[in-house]
Amino acid sequence: MSAVQSLIAAHRQGHPVGLYSVCCSNEQVLLAAMQVAQRHDTLLLIEATSNQVDQFGGYTGMTPPQYRDYVLALAARAGFPAARLILGGDHLGPNAWQKGPAETAMAHARALIAAYVAAGFHKIHLDCSMSCADDPVPLPDAIVAARSAELARIAERTAAEHGLPPPVYVIGTEVPVPGGEASLAGGLQVTTPAAAATTLAIHREAFAAPDLLPAWERVIAMVVQPGVDFDHSSVHYYDPAAAADLSAFVEQQPRIVFEAHSTDYQTEAGLHALVRDHFAILKVGPA
Repeated sequence: MSAVQSLIAAHRQGHPVGLYSVCCSNEQVLLAAMQVAQRHDTLLLIEATSNQVDQFGGYTGMTPPQYRDYVLALAARAGFPAARLILGGDHLGPNAWQKGPAETAMAHARALIAAYVAAGFHKIHLDCSMSCADDPVPLPDAIVAARSAELARIAERTAAEHGLPPPVYVIGTEVPVPGGEASLAGGLQVTTPAAAATTLAIHREAFAAPDLLPAWERVIAMVVQPGVDFDHSSVHYYDPAAAADLSAFVEQQPRIVFEAHSTDYQTEAGLHALVRDHFAILKVGPA
């Protein structure tokens, strides 16, 4: 069991623990995160998104091995133990190539997943929710799950080929856009328990092939919208009452927790409440 799995297991056993995920490539942000993790003697989860880092360089100009080496160099400089550092890949799928046909986009996504896993990224968010140029809109859940399972199969094979620990996975896609919304004027819709149940059931079915059953046992979290986000001028703060039904739903599920995105600017009390309510992985960016 990896360190991330152990932490999530402790949360599910009733311990008030969670994990923040720093999704950023900014040197000062990452060094600050390392200082905090050192001070509190915790793991540090650092993630790259599929548009930040890919096999072609992404908008940072870094491939997964280059990003890994960059973060490890910062850790060495800061005196942060590499053993407490976990790398994750966020929104890994056809996102960057969705304007092209699905087969082309998925071919790039398959190479993307292999590159991340081969580079030692351990926490993998499988996100095939976006419609490509020749796909229906919106993309049916069954296709989303089937494509995610296909990428999980590649991740499993890549880890085995490179002698790496098998990855842990995050599924689900009801998230704010990376970096926050342009405007919150339209309000936020908290994920319903019915929608979460559908996502979970369809992915479970897609992972039912014998070679993917071990991967399914390493699905640690599902991304949902608990009602938090921000735009350039305002913050939508966490309201526990609005997410109470969603929180109660995950209590009935074995093993998994929820992952909440765009938790930048939430209050300390709000972050405590999110973790208490099983949104145990909190993603933040440079904001």
